[in-house]
Amino acid sequence: MFRRTEPTDCTITWEGRTLPARTGESLAAALLAAGITAFRETPVSGSPRGPLCLMGACFDCLVEVEGAQNMQACLVPVSPGLRVAMQRGARDFVEDAA
Repeated sequence: MFRRTEPTDCTITWEGRTLPARTGESLAAALLAAGITAFRETPVSGSPRGPLCLMGACFDCLVEVEGAQNMQACLVPVSPGLRVAMQRGARDFVEDAA
C-alpha cells in the first residue's frame, strides 16, 4: 500500500517487532510504510482501527508509546528505539494519588 522513497536511519519496536523508520517522521507514516494498518482495537467491539486523517483530528490512530496510552501516532515524531504497542480497548484509568 505505502512504499518508502527515502532510506531509513533508525528502527522502532512495534509489538516486539523491529521496524525500519526515519528520525522525525510521524509514527503513523513509519507504521504504514512497514505494512501496519491496524493501530488499535475499539473498546466496544474490538474491531481494528487505523489512521484516517493523519492530522490529529480523528483519533483512530491511538497507540501506546513507551507505555503512555492514547497517543496519536500521526502526531508522534519517530525517535531511534521508540517502543510502540497497539492500544486494545479503553485506556486504563489511574487515579491521581495526590
